[in-house]
Amino acid sequence: MDEDFPLGDGTAETDAIATCPYCGEAVSISLDPGGGEMQQYVEDCEVCCNPWKVTVQYSGGVATVSLDLLEG
Repeated sequence: MDEDFPLGDGTAETDAIATCPYCGEAVSISLDPGGGEMQQYVEDCEVCCNPWKVTVQYSGGVATVSLDLLEG
C-alpha cells in the first residue's frame, strides 16, 4: 500500500484541472482513484458542452490526465 500512496495517508488525487481541446478553457474534473491505475472515459466540457475522451494514469498516487477530441 505504501508504494501506491507514498505519503502514507492512503489517498490519491481526486480532482484535476485540464484544458478543453475544443474551447481551450481550464476545467476541473473529478477523478476516481478506485477505478484503477489506467482509466479512459467520456466526459462533457462544463463550458462548451462538447464531449472529450479523458485518459487518467495513476502512478504513486499522482494522476496524469489528458483530454482528447472524441472521435466518432
